[in-house]
Amino acid sequence: MGIGDKIQNKAQEASGKAKEAIGDATNNEQLQAEGVKDQAAAKAKQAGEHVKDAAKDVKDDLS
Repeated sequence: MGIGDKIQNKAQEASGKAKEAIGDATNNEQLQAEGVKDQAAAKAKQAGEHVKDAAKDVKDDLS
């Protein structure tokens, strides 16, 4: 996983947390749901990148 991808994923996750918190504070269910969705998307991307990294490590170990 490149450093740029890590930063982008963390930024998306943080933005999602902020949206969720603002949605909670303002009783805006749509904004809260959007925040939850953004967090889930960021975490899914991070999981995919971790799988890629692990596969690369296995490949490197076998070489």
